Amino acid sequence: MKLLDLTLPTPEENLACDEALLDGIEVGGGDDLLRFWEPRGYFVVVGYANNVATEVDVAACADDGVPILRRCSGGGTVLQGPGCLNYSLILRIAEGRALQTISGANRFIMQRHREALVRACGAAVAVRGHTDLALCGRKFSGNSQRRRRHFLLFHGTFLLELDLARVERYLPMPSKQPGYRRERIHREFLTNLRMPATQVKALLRDAWGATAPATPVPFGAISALVREKYSTPAWNFRS
Repeated sequence: MKLLDLTLPTPEENLACDEALLDGIEVGGGDDLLRFWEPRGYFVVVGYANNVATEVDVAACADDGVPILRRCSGGGTVLQGPGCLNYSLILRIAEGRALQTISGANRFIMQRHREALVRACGAAVAVRGHTDLALCGRKFSGNSQRRRRHFLLFHGTFLLELDLARVERYLPMPSKQPGYRRERIHREFLTNLRMPATQVKALLRDAWGATAPATPVPFGAISALVREKYSTPAWNFRS
């Protein structure tokens, strides 16, 4: 598996990078890929099908200059910022593998991540809902996927040292909740892993055997996606 540790300057570029990598590998073929990136400022990211007005406190974001963006994968709305570690997996969907279905991919990938984290955090780490990782019942990682014909993108965030008070400022209670949340407000439902990013990266690198240098980054495709999609209100605020 190839390894890419790359944080681009803007949130739009980092979101576009995942889609550009998926598209490039889907069309041109290549090896599976693991990417890491870490946000430098705060921004909200809604899932592909989320309604901004429902899932985001738009006024609070506007007051604080916090951008609201949309990703290409499903799942719920999240706050990104310093103290988050993002990873992206691009995996080949091969016949007979667990990745053939959405639910199979969820189980396969989340179980591998749980096993990697258990070695560092103990048995209190559990897969909850469909694609959450929780520590003692409190969520510290959310994940989602986008599928093409031959490859899928599975990406997510680890909360390491995020200012959780900001989550409550910018995000109301979500319209859809996993059962284990039990209507808990953000600060009672979320937790930080309080582990160095370098350690989490090492655990995931080992779990996936990601060691080879990545192929060239498709900067042209990233720029085009930013210009035509990720920086446009038509995409970010579509209903």
